[in-house]
Amino acid sequence: MAETKTKTKKKAPAAKAAGKKTCTVQGCKRAYRAKGLCFFHYKKWRREELEGRPGRYDTCSKPECKKKVAAHGLCQEHFEAWKKARKKNQAAAAAAAPAAPAA
Repeated sequence: MAETKTKTKKKAPAAKAAGKKTCTVQGCKRAYRAKGLCFFHYKKWRREELEGRPGRYDTCSKPECKKKVAAHGLCQEHFEAWKKARKKNQAAAAAAAPAAPAA
């Protein structure tokens, strides 16, 4: 016989500090969960949607790019493109440089 599973609603994570602390966001009365935030505001903070608080990691310095910084203030994609362009420019400069006269 086939067993059927019933879908259950996921519950919010349990509050820390026995529910005595509350979220530090003004006007929120939910119980503290992590970093001084309730589960709802903590999720927003992770997605960088929470006003007045920096995100959890630095983002790429290119406009409109919200990816995590890999090196030199750029995400992995933009950093690889920068390296490729740099190598291309160095090769072009080396080819354009006049040869040293033989003595």
